Amino acid sequence: MTYDVVVVGGGAAGLSGALMAARARRSVLVIDAGAPRNAPAAGVHGLLAREGMAPAEVVARGTAEVRGYGGEVVSGEVVGAVREGDDFVVTPADGGTVRARRLLVTTGLVDELPEVAGLRERWGRDVIHCPYCHGWEVRDRAIGVLASGPMSIHQALLFRQWSGDITYFAHTGPPPTAEEAEQLAARGIRVVTGEVTALEVETDRLVGVRLANGSVVAREVVVVAPRMVARADFLAGLGLRAVPHPSGVGEHLPCDATGRTEVPGIWAAGNVTDLSAQVGAAAAAGAAAAAQINADLLAEETRRAVAAHRDPFSAANESRLCEAVLGDRRHGM
Repeated sequence: MTYDVVVVGGGAAGLSGALMAARARRSVLVIDAGAPRNAPAAGVHGLLAREGMAPAEVVARGTAEVRGYGGEVVSGEVVGAVREGDDFVVTPADGGTVRARRLLVTTGLVDELPEVAGLRERWGRDVIHCPYCHGWEVRDRAIGVLASGPMSIHQALLFRQWSGDITYFAHTGPPPTAEEAEQLAARGIRVVTGEVTALEVETDRLVGVRLANGSVVAREVVVVAPRMVARADFLAGLGLRAVPHPSGVGEHLPCDATGRTEVPGIWAAGNVTDLSAQVGAAAAAGAAAAAQINADLLAEETRRAVAAHRDPFSAANESRLCEAVLGDRRHGM
């Protein structure tokens, strides 16, 4: 069969979009690779009525809700997609193909971290990046901010809201400008120069940051801004690629305010296009994009219905009418 909507990615954005589309009586398939960005986190924060819920539970509940409205959710990684006629043909890694009238891309992103020993292993635990996601949990602790990109000074100043004990590690980046140094000093943020080589861990607990000169600065938490790269390689066959984000923090899949990409029939939502979106914002964007997709499908179906109404006996319209009847049966109408 040809699905009205195939959603690539089963996180908050994808499941929310699938739920909206399924409730609009569209045939929906979600293909999820099972590699959510927030998997290392103990809980989702800032999501009203779901505060602190484990990410896996949010996904499980969302999956059940989509299936409750007739949507399909399957496991698999999509490795390619092309256009064939009016439809898209999606290729999962395990073989076979799936046809779709529209695509909603919600594949999220990959966090690329600096090459510092121990950083990846502690990611999502006591190595964090977002104060709105984790700031409350690390409040009043000894926090180190590792310079890794254009937002690092801002991160140090921002985390000062949650703790009075902040140390900024210049690492391999440029030293703070005179203006930045004044800002850090005014906020009581210590600046440490020299390359960071490793994190010191004792009994599965971060205790310090080791520098190239062998010294260790005691810290309980490390903040680092990753380079965020959209998972969009599978769209190359459709002429879509991730491009540098204007902020300089990574690469994203561009789209307009409704989620529409530059390729007709393809929408994007969540971290694949909005690198800083938290779970609530990603879910909202997925729902909004699905509503736009439904409107686009409706406009197409109305044009076909008008053409059939004007010329009900043409051979072409017989095909269109058959498609319409099959679609109604598929949706139980």
